[in-house]
Parts: sequence; structure tokens; C-alpha cells
Amino acid sequence: MDTLLSLDRPRLRPREKISSIIPKKEPELRPGPDGKIIPVCEPTLSGHETEYVLSCLKTNWISSAGQFIPAFEKTFSAKCGAKYGISCTSGTTALHLALATLGLGRGDEVILPTFTMIATANAVAYTGAKPVLVDVEPRTWNIDIDHVESKITSRTKAIMPVHMYGHPAEMDSLLSLAKKHHLFILEDAAHAHGAEYKGRRAGSLGHAACFSFYANKIITTGEGGMITTNDEAFAEKARTLRDHAFSKERHFWHKYQGFNYRMTNLQAAIGVAQTENFDVLVEARIKNAALYDRYLQDIPGLTPPPRTPGIKNVFWMYAILVEDSFGISRDELRKKLALRGIETRSFFIPIHLQPIYRRKFKRGFPVSEELCRKGLYLPSSSSLTHKEIEKIASEIRRAKKG
Repeated sequence: MDTLLSLDRPRLRPREKISSIIPKKEPELRPGPDGKIIPVCEPTLSGHETEYVLSCLKTNWISSAGQFIPAFEKTFSAKCGAKYGISCTSGTTALHLALATLGLGRGDEVILPTFTMIATANAVAYTGAKPVLVDVEPRTWNIDIDHVESKITSRTKAIMPVHMYGHPAEMDSLLSLAKKHHLFILEDAAHAHGAEYKGRRAGSLGHAACFSFYANKIITTGEGGMITTNDEAFAEKARTLRDHAFSKERHFWHKYQGFNYRMTNLQAAIGVAQTENFDVLVEARIKNAALYDRYLQDIPGLTPPPRTPGIKNVFWMYAILVEDSFGISRDELRKKLALRGIETRSFFIPIHLQPIYRRKFKRGFPVSEELCRKGLYLPSSSSLTHKEIEKIASEIRRAKKG
């Protein structure tokens, strides 16, 4: 694999049509020659998930109260190096709840990378605040600190770095900048369960962090999310807003506009079982990434996912760039793999290219657009086998030869 191609900053090509950047429609997925399909990602439920869910059913604790909710919040936040965890219905509602807890509203601005899943920008918009986009840097695919300070105005209230595909952003520089300008740092850690930045866990690096537990995440509850923080007052306010802002004085008494973002005990039961296997599930992704590196290293035209000294990338997805020198495009490679029973995904389409945001933002994010044009991720389940990874690499080599 090529290891330096992604280090060069792409030049802006303003006349390039958006259709040449965004991925084509999803390829038809068929069973491979062995009659099987390797999904891009599926949950690994190898612990006490069934036992704990049955406990909820037998005791009738199936809604937003029960022993597993505080247990999950305590054990997961501890794994993130944070004192407090506030469980939610999804990673998106965790982001919205965190921003609402910070008091963001109309007229405020939040700086975030354009190369991210749309939920990051949507959560800002839900509060009435304005997403302010910056490009990512070409080496790690994370928010480019060199572009952040120029976007700070008197209306800026927070910066939201995204730990893209499991590789933490450059947090020390962001924290220093935030301190200088009196801003909040909210980590979008949806991909980063177990990731580390200079020995500190994602989820404890900013003022607060938000995780997703969707079925394809390293730790899953099917749907679900969590805010982690070391700020007791923030945690208490977030818990209040999460639960309709019920008052402690009396029931059905509300001093604030709250939300119904409560996780169920059923979901939390799965989360507790998953967190018991936290280290095993994380290390499985890292081991799989090492195997992919081994089997793809001799294929020219592929750029592997980023690695940085002092940073623990947990490889939520094994993400690669299909360079022009590979010989066929990213979309052509996806199509050929799909016909051989291998499911893949293209990278996120940047926020500034999305139909609902396009009119609000100008072009001018060349790195993000290049990632969108070239990027895909390969099957990445924690339960992926050595044999499956070897097969995927073989099919990529076969596709390159035509």
C-alpha cells in the first residue's frame, strides 16, 4: 500500500463537478463464490447480552428505569476515563443534549469539520446555532487546527472535533485554542470507543464527549448513545434535560424545556454485557487492522488508515483511499467486491456538499472532497476472521488485475 500519497494536500479544483466527487449509488451485493456475504460490519454479541436482557423481561424493568442503566453509565464512563456518563437514545441525541446543556441557541456558532457524518452538523442546527465548517488535514483526516482559529468570532461558543474512524483528533492544540478564546470542546467520539490520545482516553479529553452505540459501533446497544464528562454540574443538568426536565420539587413540574432522550433498561442491559468485553472488542479491531495492513501492503495505489505516534487508533472501520494509481476508481472497486460477496461503504459525504446544507456553504474544502472521492472502508466487525480478511485482500488484488 502507498503510505505517503495522502500526505500531500490536494489542490482545490473549483470547476470539478460534485457528481465526480460524491459516490455513485450503492453497488448490487451478491453472495460470493462460496455462497456467503461478508457484511461491512455487524455486532459481536458474545457475552451476557441474552442473560441480561432476559433479566429485564423477567422483572418487568424494560423502560427507562432499572439496574442496568446506572450500571452501564458507570462502567462505560470509567472505560473512557470520565467520572460521569449520561445515557441517551442515540449518538445524535447525545450530541444535541450536550449542546443544549451548554446553552447553545440562535446566534451562536460551533466549529466542526465538514468531513463528518451529517449528525454532527444536524445536532448543532437543532439548537438554532450555526455550524461553521473547516477542512480536515490530509494525514489523519481529522479537523485541521490550522484552519480553526481564523473561523473563531465573537459568536463562537464551541469546537466539535470528530475522532474520525477511531483516530483521535489533535486535542492538545484544540484545548489550548479553546482556553485562549474561552470556548467549550465537545468531542464527537462516536467512532472512538477505547481510542487514546497521548495516554488519555477519548471521552475524557474535552469538556464533554458523545458516543454512539449503533449496531456497527465497537460497543453497541442496537441504538443508543452516551455523554461522558468530568464536570458534575454539566452531568446533573444533562440528566435533567434528558428526562423532560422534571423538577425534583414535584412531578410534572418543568422549569426548562427538556427532551425525552432516555435509554431503556433493555438497551443498557446489552451495553453492560458489551462493556464487560470492552477491551476484547477494541483489541479485535486493532488486530484486524494489523492483518489488513499485512495482506494489502504489497498492493500499489491503496493508502492505509492513519497511524500517529502516541495515538491509539481503534479502527472502528478499516478505512482506505483508492488512489488514482490503483488503476480503477473507488466505485469500480466497490462494485467488483460486491459481486464477490464483500460489502463496503464509501466515506462520508462532506457537510458542505449535502443537499440540505449546500446553499449555506461555498466550496473550498479540498482535502474533505478528495477523501470523499477516494475513500471506502472494508468489512470491520470485531468478529471478522483471519480467513475472511485474507479473502478480502485476495479479491482486492483480483479486482485490480481486472
